[in-house]
Amino acid sequence: MSIVAVGPIYVDIKGFPLEGYIPTGRNAGFIEYVYGGVSHNVIRDIASLNVNTTFVSMVDNSAIGQDILRGLEDRKIHTEYMQVCENGMGTWLAVFNEKKDVAGSISARPNLAPLLQMLKDTGNEIISKADSVVVEMDVDIEIVERMISLAKRHNKKIFGVVANMSIARERKELLKELDCFVCNEQEAEQLFYTEYVDKPIEEVQASLLKKVKKWGYKSIIVTLGSKGCIYATSNGDAGFVSSQKVNVVDTTGAGDAFFAGVTVGLTYNKSYEEACKIGTKLACNVIQSTESVCSYIESFEK
Repeated sequence: MSIVAVGPIYVDIKGFPLEGYIPTGRNAGFIEYVYGGVSHNVIRDIASLNVNTTFVSMVDNSAIGQDILRGLEDRKIHTEYMQVCENGMGTWLAVFNEKKDVAGSISARPNLAPLLQMLKDTGNEIISKADSVVVEMDVDIEIVERMISLAKRHNKKIFGVVANMSIARERKELLKELDCFVCNEQEAEQLFYTEYVDKPIEEVQASLLKKVKKWGYKSIIVTLGSKGCIYATSNGDAGFVSSQKVNVVDTTGAGDAFFAGVTVGLTYNKSYEEACKIGTKLACNVIQSTESVCSYIESFEK
């Protein structure tokens, strides 16, 4: 089993206050530098489940770029299609409040032209080796279109993850080409122009099922924070999977981990309920950094 992810890498700069966060004031605290980006996080989380992975992305020709490549290779992620070029990585600057929730952020996007050219040159070779494909829906539209075309040509499952819903929302027709699209309830509100936050789970589930059928999506999974997640498919399958109680250390990357677990489950032809449970378990592992979930993959190959 093999999964390919395509998307940019970001250097995350995260600031944490020592006491209560004051949005308009000066806050004493500490700052961390982390290598991130949605697709980068997702492929690392998929690799943590002992799944064969390939990352198609770019890094700067710098010490940081080389460090990122070493980190990917240490996790046994294939990097033969990684590009090294000027302005190959973006930056994500985020400030967290005292609850360790993101209070605000700014992103600087990299130039993805070299990535698109590589997909034009070697895309068939890359996708033909995979069982499924992950693509960020808010990267350059030519890259998204190219990945969808390649997945169709080689009859591969394709899953969409979003970093900026305002961009992905403008590509609704492309969302219909995905085998599954994952977002949170705030992003679902932006996509469907419908209020979901604080609504009863049964009401949200019924609404999503109608939207999926009406708008022609194959399937969608919406995370509901601490409550769990809801899934709905075009064939009428829908359900709710509750969350797990954990000791929250840092929620950063939980959504990416959930997506990674769902992708692995659906790639292994598990049901949507089972895939959501895998995603939930992996997200909890990231939030509290406790037990490994590698053994969770063992039953997939039986």
